[in-house]
Amino acid sequence: MTRLSTTLLIAVVAGLAACDLPRAHGDATAVIVASESEFWIEGEEVFREQLEPTIQTVRNEHPYRLTHVDPDQDEAWTQLQRFRQVAVLGSRGYRWVDEALDRAGATEAEAPALVVARDVWAKGQQVWVLLLPDEDSPEAVKELAAEVRERMDVEFQEYARERMFVSGRDTILADSLAQNVGFRLVFPSVYNDTVHADTVFRFRNDNPSPTELIREVAVSWVEPMPEEDPTREELEQWRLDLTRAHYAFPQDLDTTVVSYGPIEVNGSEGVEFQSAWVSLPDAWPSGGPFIVRALRCPEQDRMYLMDAWVYAPNREKYEYVIQLRTILDSFRCS
Repeated sequence: MTRLSTTLLIAVVAGLAACDLPRAHGDATAVIVASESEFWIEGEEVFREQLEPTIQTVRNEHPYRLTHVDPDQDEAWTQLQRFRQVAVLGSRGYRWVDEALDRAGATEAEAPALVVARDVWAKGQQVWVLLLPDEDSPEAVKELAAEVRERMDVEFQEYARERMFVSGRDTILADSLAQNVGFRLVFPSVYNDTVHADTVFRFRNDNPSPTELIREVAVSWVEPMPEEDPTREELEQWRLDLTRAHYAFPQDLDTTVVSYGPIEVNGSEGVEFQSAWVSLPDAWPSGGPFIVRALRCPEQDRMYLMDAWVYAPNREKYEYVIQLRTILDSFRCS
């Protein structure tokens, strides 16, 4: 399959004309899919398969929400075409396809092709044009949608990391931990609530309010370093003991969805366990995703144990899981 990428050209052409456009709305995970109904009947299943794979947070959920609209039949298109993320499916001759290609300066693109355009119907918007052939459209949708998902996810993760570090990187804390404790982690500056008890260090961000959003990371270690990596069951027990001894509100485990396997972070090898936590039966009902890692530092004869969790009721968790992973991925033995 031949693919066309004109991102550089698009950024220049669209940028010149964006001043007169309204501001895009909607969040980065809401994707409006514009196509003629016949194209959608043929391609919906494979498109959703690529753009809505399940990820693990509290439970399996979709990282992106898709809303289909037929611009020739739905009056809602006038408003939906101004969303931040719009995917356009179709061949030449459809008004919305031609408009996007024209704004992108990609009118010579040959189907099948993926053209990424900015500021087509709104300022701050990104439009993914899946230019389809007249025949074999489902197969073309499958391959082009896979590329859309890959590129969209890279951009969303960059967006999530940029948002988490708007307050700046707390390099002073990272340097202090490295010099005085033995490990380095880089937190956003808003993680200003550091609690130290025994060999457990906790770093918490409960902005704007702990009733709305909490992100917390706890770090401990075992010394001397065990010969074997902990099993999933051992990590489960460690986390249960940690929450009961050090968290204000102990947490239980919801292991409906679990992942466990080897991991390597900046030269340190170990294992990662991800699942969900829930409040105890007699407490206020709550829960969220967590990530536990056990990483080896042979030069210190230590195995570090890390627990990162989020509480975000009535919010999608994907962005916060990315934030937690970004912090954990900054770990280094000092």
